[in-house]
Amino acid sequence: MKTILHFLLACTPLFAVGQGYTSYFTGNSSDLITIPNGGICLMGGASEDDNAMKWFLEKANGGDVLVLRASGSDGYNDYLYSDLGITVNSVETIVCNNATASDNPYVLQKIEQAEAIWFAGGDQWDYISYWRNTPVDSAVNAAISERNIVIGGTSAGMAIQGKFYFSAQIGTVSSATALSNPYNSFVTVDSTSFIKNDLLGDVITDTHFDSPDRKGRLVTFLARIYTDYGIFGKAIACDEYTAVCIETDGTAKVFGDHPSSDDNAYFIQSNCELTNQAPENCSQSNPLTWNLNEEALKVYQIKGNSTGSNSFNLNTWQSGSGGTWNDWSVLNGVLTEQSGAPINCSVSVEESSSIDNVQLVPNPVEDYFTLTVSEELASDYEITIINQLGQSIQVEMLFKKSSITFSCDHLPAGIYTLLLKNSDGTSTAKRIIKK
Repeated sequence: MKTILHFLLACTPLFAVGQGYTSYFTGNSSDLITIPNGGICLMGGASEDDNAMKWFLEKANGGDVLVLRASGSDGYNDYLYSDLGITVNSVETIVCNNATASDNPYVLQKIEQAEAIWFAGGDQWDYISYWRNTPVDSAVNAAISERNIVIGGTSAGMAIQGKFYFSAQIGTVSSATALSNPYNSFVTVDSTSFIKNDLLGDVITDTHFDSPDRKGRLVTFLARIYTDYGIFGKAIACDEYTAVCIETDGTAKVFGDHPSSDDNAYFIQSNCELTNQAPENCSQSNPLTWNLNEEALKVYQIKGNSTGSNSFNLNTWQSGSGGTWNDWSVLNGVLTEQSGAPINCSVSVEESSSIDNVQLVPNPVEDYFTLTVSEELASDYEITIINQLGQSIQVEMLFKKSSITFSCDHLPAGIYTLLLKNSDGTSTAKRIIKK
């Protein structure tokens, strides 16, 4: 009887029309509790890279794999359960037909029992509108933070993995459209809390990066993140058939079919070596300019291979293996790429010995702090928050005011330096502890 039951479960979809989902199950119907090994798999779209998917399955440590999607059917079940040769207890695909499944007890139970969760391709706005701020994203985030599950996705499933994301609420957008007007209504860059991956805390992702060319739109997304949120975000992008698999120690391995195919991943950030990293012009109805002497953005490009031996360090965003450094810039809506030198953000900033005239309250800080400068020091100040790597992550101006309040809820816990530089070049630095 048990064998017959397994056969039926493997071959028959379980319909729950009134509850908004369809389930397709393959494997052992008894939940197997294992200790997953964590990690994130970002797939650029088109067909999956088999070696990256093997990496993903191995991180499940023999447990149960859950595929979440908003269209399609059971295409992943046999592929993940048997075709790749990695043993897992089960593979279940749940197709959410609408938002009504977002608080369904069966769906939530399957999330709570999964050692691996994979988001299929499709339309990322479906995923966002169905699951954001619902029990589904709460359960997924609890599985990441409390049980260290491995998580990943392809195409739309990759696009939702970062702290920042292109929501596609209105539809997709091309590089040409985004560069010509960063505030075109189709450029929908969002930061509302959704999937929480600590290693992607200031990251936006992009997919199908070579088909069509999406470099310009991703640079536009980064410019909007700074302009709208005051944060110098970072980006990870994958060509089709290419994957970035991120170990829990922050090592990002790139899988693909190079040298047979030109499969690339890109790690993109503003140039921390520059005193002012901000876009020169990111405004409504004007072409983007983020040029800074053609050195606005530093990009590490890696060819993906079958072993994932080429990698990038997401702890520092400064070192990698098997890749090349490039400089990207935009002038009047035109993107320029050129080879560049490795980035060096190892800037040391010591706290000033005389800081009685500069007060920062509260410190340690959780969400907000207020910086107060005594009246005798009143001037125009450039204020920069610098992390422990020496990277400038937020820049503000204080124009002859005595105080300014900062939001820092976006910052990971750690020690930062707040650097004040006035118009005559005099600098004052103060440490910040973010709880």
